[in-house]
Amino acid sequence: MDRKDEILNQLKSIIDPDLNQDIVSLGFIKKLEINDEGSVAFDLELTTPACPVKEQFRADCEKVLLELPWVTRVTVALKSSRAKSALTNAGKGLADVRFIIGVASCKGGVGKSTTAVNLAFSLAEKGATVGIFDADVYGPSLPTLIDVEFNGLYQKNQLIIPVEYQGVKLMSFAYASANTGGGPAIMRGPMVTQVINQLLTGTDWGELDYLVIDMPPGTGDTQLTLSQLIPMTAAVIVTTPQQLSFVDVVKGIQMFDKLKVPTIAVIENMSYFICDECDKRHNVFGTGSMRKLVEQFGFSNAFSLPIDADISNISDAGIPYVIEKPDSPITKIYKDITDSVIREVSKIAYSEERQPEVSLASENRISYRAGDSEIAYIDSSTLRLACRCAGCINEMTGEQIVESAAIPDDIAAEQVTPMGNYAVSVSWSDGHSSIYPYDMLTELMSTV
Repeated sequence: MDRKDEILNQLKSIIDPDLNQDIVSLGFIKKLEINDEGSVAFDLELTTPACPVKEQFRADCEKVLLELPWVTRVTVALKSSRAKSALTNAGKGLADVRFIIGVASCKGGVGKSTTAVNLAFSLAEKGATVGIFDADVYGPSLPTLIDVEFNGLYQKNQLIIPVEYQGVKLMSFAYASANTGGGPAIMRGPMVTQVINQLLTGTDWGELDYLVIDMPPGTGDTQLTLSQLIPMTAAVIVTTPQQLSFVDVVKGIQMFDKLKVPTIAVIENMSYFICDECDKRHNVFGTGSMRKLVEQFGFSNAFSLPIDADISNISDAGIPYVIEKPDSPITKIYKDITDSVIREVSKIAYSEERQPEVSLASENRISYRAGDSEIAYIDSSTLRLACRCAGCINEMTGEQIVESAAIPDDIAAEQVTPMGNYAVSVSWSDGHSSIYPYDMLTELMSTV
């Protein structure tokens, strides 16, 4: 075995925890150089400069290579892959944007814009190039949340030059309407869509790793058009604990699913507050919504943010919270959210893992196959009884409401439809509809 093969063989022991493959097979090792004195140097080209484990990768590479008796020195240069953007056909301004993340609430007043801003600046803090697009024409928030010196928009090479704050590029309808006095936007839907299209695709975003879109609330024509206008990579949903918010969130998840945009994280904002006097956690808006989302949709990335006056005060002052309070426990939550988004986007872009195959085997059986495993089957009545929706499970106790006797003997699955990357929807002959996360199906199959 020559020295190059020895190096690559050693590096194959380092596994990317998210993509579940070694860094050699993933093609991360570039420009490998070995000299006669035993010095080894190469580029470690990662999926994103914001990779949460990049320094661990560097340390692991140095460790395993120095185990070879002839290696005297290891130099690892961390690089970011600049793979061709999928957005080259979405407009000149977006040609060099790699990933687009939509932050949506489907309901106003839940803290979506604050979350979008802190996600964007947390991504930038990790070394990524980032932009934020405020897509709410009727109620733009970006100029309030980020206090930046603004002297008007101008064009260069027929593209709008975005506003910048600490290296993050910003664009909002509020900037475009500043010359008119910043009054309310009074326009019909088609005109709104035209404005969003012009600002989004006509801004010179340059080379961005992530463009975060602060989506307007709701699931109407504007949201649908925006999602169809550009190939959005993923969505992050922001909600609050109330039942009304939960209902709207489900609509939002279903909207993104129909548009083939996977929801990769759910954030329950204003989930609780910690009393200064008694240091006790109070759930002022109740509990249960987050648990229902996790159980029904199988989300592995679910986060809770507290009610805290500092978030409101700092945001109103026009400063991203994660910049003003870098060591705060709340900033730690934002960083955890950011890490999960980075990982999930990398999985979407680079993972070759296959989703489980779920389909109708017959009227009373469902077939299931994960990867190269053998096909397993589950009968319709057992699967119908396992439904975890609000109509089948007591939301307060988690106990089963629907007993097996209430399910028709001839119950049959009529349609099985994938939902993003996480679950399938099953339509039943009794008119009921259920959602089954892949993890839940895997567990069910292990018991039959």
